[in-house]
Amino acid sequence: MPAPLYTQTVIACVWDYDRTLIPDNMQNPIFDEYGVDPAVFWDEVEGLVDFHRARGEIIASDKAYLLHILAYVEAGVFEGLTNDKLRKLGAAINPCPGIPEFFEATKQRAAAIPEFVREGIKVEHYVVSTGLRPIIEGSPIAPHLDGIWANSFIESSAGPGYRDRLPVGDRGSAIKYLSYSIDNTSKSRAIFEINKGVNVNPQTDVNARMAESQRRVPLRNMIYIADGPSDVPVFSILNTAGGKTLGVYVQEPRTNHRQVKQLQEQGRIQGMAEADYREGQGAYLWLMDSIEQIGYEIVENRRQAFAAIPNPPGHV
Repeated sequence: MPAPLYTQTVIACVWDYDRTLIPDNMQNPIFDEYGVDPAVFWDEVEGLVDFHRARGEIIASDKAYLLHILAYVEAGVFEGLTNDKLRKLGAAINPCPGIPEFFEATKQRAAAIPEFVREGIKVEHYVVSTGLRPIIEGSPIAPHLDGIWANSFIESSAGPGYRDRLPVGDRGSAIKYLSYSIDNTSKSRAIFEINKGVNVNPQTDVNARMAESQRRVPLRNMIYIADGPSDVPVFSILNTAGGKTLGVYVQEPRTNHRQVKQLQEQGRIQGMAEADYREGQGAYLWLMDSIEQIGYEIVENRRQAFAAIPNPPGHV
């Protein structure tokens, strides 16, 4: 029997970003910086699939807004939009109430329960978003995260024969290519990367065959917090595997509450609360209770595992 890779004592809170950790869209600082009407931009994005279909081209709806950002850069509307500038714009983001303090509060809660300390139980926080990684990296939330999955850009490509040339200092030019993408479906891939520990051991392939006992964070030890229909695949995975799912909403736009309520009515989420993580609020209480429940289940599972070890025969 192979040696166990992990103690499986991590509780992972996995967060969506827009209208989950922040009250609006993370792209808004870009529009403010360049004086672009967000309503116009998003209306154009809505029409891109049909625009390209009429030309015999296929464009994925999940990636349409990313390509439109690059089109705005190419047209000079988002002039000089670099990854570094995206990070600086991320600093303008205001999180939802109680964030980022809630992250530290969860770690303190785990550290205050003697049984959790004895078993080495800890809480980690991850963002899995269809938004922009550099914006998240520059936001006040980033220092409190254990990992980020989101869309990324590069500013130049390596080009043919790049191995035979000296590196050229071309960093700092505007973003030009989409280099990594997360869409509604690939959010599930991120969940399994956390599950298998790919984020802490990159040599592990997410598609590698791995026994449940060898995975770093069992799905039952995960909590997924999100607001929209795009999160349904992950909600479904965790609901089936024994994890926890919380749908959160913001007050504006009102449609946000409606879509989360629909998720609840359809049985796709286990709980529903406003995206307010201050002590005493519904989301705070639900998440803290869930963390404790998972923690005590870990404690009990480990107790049973030790109890199953047979004692040696005694003296007659």
